[in-house]
Amino acid sequence: MTAPWLTLIGIGEDGVLAPGGADCLARADIVYGGARHLTLAGDLQAEKRPWPSPFATVFADLKALTGRRIAVLATGDPMWFGIGSSLLKHFSAAEMTVLPSLSAFQLAASRMGWALQDCDCLSVHGRPVDHLRAALYPDARLLVLTSNADAVRQIADLLADEGYGGTEMTVLEHLGGGKERRVSGTAENWTENVADFHTLALEAVADPGLRITARAPGLADDAFRHDGKMTKQEIRAVTLAELKPHPGALLWDIGSGCGSVAIEWLRAAARTRAIGLEPHGERRLMAAENAVALGVPHLDLKDLSAPAGLEGLPQPDAVFIGGGLTEPGLVDTVLTALPSGGRLVANAVTLESEAVLLKHYRSLGGGLRRLSVQRASAVGGMTGWRPAMPVTQWSLTKP
Repeated sequence: MTAPWLTLIGIGEDGVLAPGGADCLARADIVYGGARHLTLAGDLQAEKRPWPSPFATVFADLKALTGRRIAVLATGDPMWFGIGSSLLKHFSAAEMTVLPSLSAFQLAASRMGWALQDCDCLSVHGRPVDHLRAALYPDARLLVLTSNADAVRQIADLLADEGYGGTEMTVLEHLGGGKERRVSGTAENWTENVADFHTLALEAVADPGLRITARAPGLADDAFRHDGKMTKQEIRAVTLAELKPHPGALLWDIGSGCGSVAIEWLRAAARTRAIGLEPHGERRLMAAENAVALGVPHLDLKDLSAPAGLEGLPQPDAVFIGGGLTEPGLVDTVLTALPSGGRLVANAVTLESEAVLLKHYRSLGGGLRRLSVQRASAVGGMTGWRPAMPVTQWSLTKP
């Protein structure tokens, strides 16, 4: 078993190290950190190395130092939206010792007088602020790590755009340090200049009459920009129920169209991922715009067709086939890619596609159903039912 040689040490804005951190720094050969961290640490016997640019080169540098006594300084808790998660992609946990300090979230919650377990803790550091769109709901308490001062203005604009202009925004600068400062205001009236180093606290206030965008699958069709060819609301809700999204799971959305199924998958559970295969450029553009508007800008859209385009993709936990069912070998390729316990859901609206589903249902089993939806609409001066095209759905859990 590899002995720990890489120590992650949390440090506060006041320069106070995590318990045990001072001893580790005294024994270290080399100490990495941001320029601010290295200054806060004061005089050291070890060699100080600021993070390189580009940052990604540091992993090769550290790999070359394996076995030496290396310390890494990080703000607060290195394992909570910190450097720790990045290092774990390159080094085993057995090689690392982690000494956490109070996180920015803990400090912010204590300053706000909020119970941390009742807050949603998010990061838009190095990520689009559009991620916040999916986190909004009335009376939400959000603690947000941002990239810089400009991100606060962007978030204020986003909140106003989403119908949360009355949201109380509190910027907590330099938490725990001598320059700590608190700046408050509402999103719709935000004009403050703040420090780059801060944590943002949001108490969401919805505009009167705002139509809430639910996280449960089955968003209204008009929540998406589309060209009419999309999985409609009621069918989409059933489809997502059969796909069974869970935290961290990956979906392949084949024939993604406007992205409605993949977007709802990403909104349904934390850390989910989705790859949308869509060969039509105008639909990929719609899907990308829908993903941003609904708070999941990380939807991975590819100009690919199945089954050829599936080669080399990471293994999915679930696959939705919304188009291309009649392509030879598609279902077999998907079933080969799925792991045991993986889910396949395929929807058909044509007789030819339905025949493909019936064939596989007879040989493999699973569930087969026909879904028919009728919506009320005007008929002259009266009201009648207008049926949508029926959808045949086959679902299977791979043995």
